[in-house]
Amino acid sequence: MEHKQELDWSSLGFGYHPTHYNVRCYWRDGAWGELEVSDSEMITIPMAATSLHYGQEAFEGLKAFRGRDGKVRVFRPEENAARLQSTCRGILMPELPTERFLEAIDRVLELNKDFIPPYESGASLYIRPLLIGLGKQVGIAPANEYLFLVFVTPVGAYFKTGFRPSPMAIMRGYDRAAPLGTGTYKVGGNYAASLKSGVLAHELGYSAVIYLDAKEKLYIDECGPANFFGIRENTYITPKSSSILPSVTNKSLMQLALDMGLKVEQRPVHVEELATFEEAGACGTAAVISPILRVDDLDEHKQYIISKDGNPGPISTALYERLRAIQYGDYPDEHGWVRLYDSL
Repeated sequence: MEHKQELDWSSLGFGYHPTHYNVRCYWRDGAWGELEVSDSEMITIPMAATSLHYGQEAFEGLKAFRGRDGKVRVFRPEENAARLQSTCRGILMPELPTERFLEAIDRVLELNKDFIPPYESGASLYIRPLLIGLGKQVGIAPANEYLFLVFVTPVGAYFKTGFRPSPMAIMRGYDRAAPLGTGTYKVGGNYAASLKSGVLAHELGYSAVIYLDAKEKLYIDECGPANFFGIRENTYITPKSSSILPSVTNKSLMQLALDMGLKVEQRPVHVEELATFEEAGACGTAAVISPILRVDDLDEHKQYIISKDGNPGPISTALYERLRAIQYGDYPDEHGWVRLYDSL
């Protein structure tokens, strides 16, 4: 095994750094095989594979954290396994059993434990499970062979500004996903659909695009690659829609909000409600919470100021700190969310 490259843990961005090994598993002849270990960053894909032509591709994202006690924790991997299975049902890929998913996570962490950042750095090890169709098709049909792969890479903060409010924009000329389409599944096509508007938003000085529903353009769907939430009158409000990817982070924040005595509403959220929110944010695995400074509705020439003083709100801050504390082992895991590793 080659030696770990010297990394400055505290200055890591949210990018890719090579690690020692990845773990793979093939689905052939109607069954999943055994886990295989590879030290190659490359995969071999037939040029007629369904993943390349017809989008039979799914992925997940989760993190491993080293705590103050030296133990390693992975946050709610069973939820990621369940969401991957949902995606598989949605685009006709074979479901990977939860036990095999967790076994792959365990194995890839053991093989790359040198790359799990230390507690004091604030960095973490990002875990990327990937499932792709390898079977060759020219007609549109599901593949007869699939590859499940898990690789890891150490990462720092998703946003360079850290836990600070940033401006976001509404752009009605772009949709992330259609109602009853693939929005509820974690497939690459949804992210490809967001690239153009995302780059344009960044060029205009915004951190993300707030997408409205594709049918009526009246209700908030997602916030860039993350779920949206707003805080009003001690209530955590998050959109309900047939085109939103269910976020493990958002699901966790809703439970923590209840634990902290807030009410929780998951329902359609009209865009004009932005004027009533005391706090708002985007939430997901990468950043946990990205507080919103203001939302500019570029088509309607409206501006919604969320953070009056430029700081994160008290409830968003409390939720962020509580969730992070659970992930790092600094707060009791009352809901059994953490998969704990004593010996990594």
